[in-house]
Amino acid sequence: MITRRDLLKMLAAVGVGSTALSSYAVAESFGEWVTPYALTPPGWMPSLRVRLAVLADLHVCEPWMSVDRVAAIVDQTNSLKPDAILLLGDYVVGRSLRRLSTSVVSAGTWATALGRLKAPLGVHAVLGNHDWWDDPNVQKRRAGPTRAGLALQAVGIPVYENQAVRLEKDGQAFWIAGLGDQWAFRSREGDDEIPPSKGFRYQGVDDLPRTLAQVTDDAPVILMAHEPDIFPQVPDRVSLTVSGHTHGGQVRIFGFAPMVPSRYGLRYVYGHKVEHGRNLIVSGGLGCSTLPVRLGSPPEIVRIDLGGNGGEV
Repeated sequence: MITRRDLLKMLAAVGVGSTALSSYAVAESFGEWVTPYALTPPGWMPSLRVRLAVLADLHVCEPWMSVDRVAAIVDQTNSLKPDAILLLGDYVVGRSLRRLSTSVVSAGTWATALGRLKAPLGVHAVLGNHDWWDDPNVQKRRAGPTRAGLALQAVGIPVYENQAVRLEKDGQAFWIAGLGDQWAFRSREGDDEIPPSKGFRYQGVDDLPRTLAQVTDDAPVILMAHEPDIFPQVPDRVSLTVSGHTHGGQVRIFGFAPMVPSRYGLRYVYGHKVEHGRNLIVSGGLGCSTLPVRLGSPPEIVRIDLGGNGGEV
């Protein structure tokens, strides 16, 4: 796996250090678009039509992901008229990008901006690894709650840690389950996104069996998991898993991402994946980690239309 230093060398080698291309790479970090998916996954009734809006990896900081930009993302998300909104974690900026930022935005400030998200079936959140790593007291005591989680709850957004909630639309039920973060506690200091193969050992707070044990009927399940690495363990009982974390590679050159924070490398780097009839959608996210650059992986709001005319997969 390639480290941040290796990545910088590679970018220089392919010419990202040139003024034109580097300017484009930074500019690409500042324009969101909506990526649509339409599907009827196994276990999902075609008559149950649900629209989800998914936001991942904001990494709020000035100037790269300002509060004004978060507000604009909120407005754009609300305009999609989703039935439910899913927040997949990593609201805070990582320590590497913090060094390049003009200021760090407090949890209360960005949470207040996200508190304007509106959907009939609610806004539902999980935490990401940076939301745990950014809180030194949490890392020391090896237990939550985190500042990010408390800030979200203070504005009325529930934060799920191995919990599930049953929702209904037009008399038909489905479940949203939120998995605890798989990389919550880190074992030693270092760069933000060095994967376990480089010497990091992460301890998670995830408990998939406990999460799914709370599903008490046969209604379909949507699983929120910040990191997609859990997907091989997700049973057929789950109709759809949604994840973030990878930033779509953040820098993709001719389809190749030199640095992906996953033990599976490019396997779950981005997009709609189907394995053995099980469905995963990995968002490319909105913000940046390590460097304020996105290239070949623009920031996105994900819109998922389930049921109806969505193709059965």
